[in-house]
Amino acid sequence: MTRSPDPDFDPAGHDTTPQRWFEDFRIGERYPLPGRTVTEAHFAAFQTLSGDNHPIHYDRPFCRAHGHPDLLAHGLQVLCFTAAGAGAFPAEVGEALVAFLEQSSRFLAPVYPGDTLYPALTVAELVPQRRTGVLVMTTMVHNRDGVRVLDGRQRYLLRRRPPA
Repeated sequence: MTRSPDPDFDPAGHDTTPQRWFEDFRIGERYPLPGRTVTEAHFAAFQTLSGDNHPIHYDRPFCRAHGHPDLLAHGLQVLCFTAAGAGAFPAEVGEALVAFLEQSSRFLAPVYPGDTLYPALTVAELVPQRRTGVLVMTTMVHNRDGVRVLDGRQRYLLRRRPPA
């Protein structure tokens, strides 16, 4: 049985998040990202993806001999938890996003299997340009004990609101 399209439905109008442009953002806006518990499967997947085969990430006796109680997470693995795509930001910027320009990070404390991490992005700076603007976000990742394990910055190039 073939059904006719519903004339009252328009996929373009199905967005659940209103479009935001550069000038719609305010310093201090916070974007919490989903908390996740790091597992050995994450370690193995990241090791495979990155090719980083240093024994600090997969050899427990090596880790213990170097003062770590367990496997040490790859720094870039922890950084991946700050991917803005895991939260609401990309849906909000939609057509305004021109580019992800830059990211920097500092690794402040070790992350081990079983640690639950809580990443968040916060709008820290807005640099207007003629037709675009640079939105700068701070990145932070805390563990369940409240210890900050990573911080950094991300920069995005966004379009300004088009003329009406």
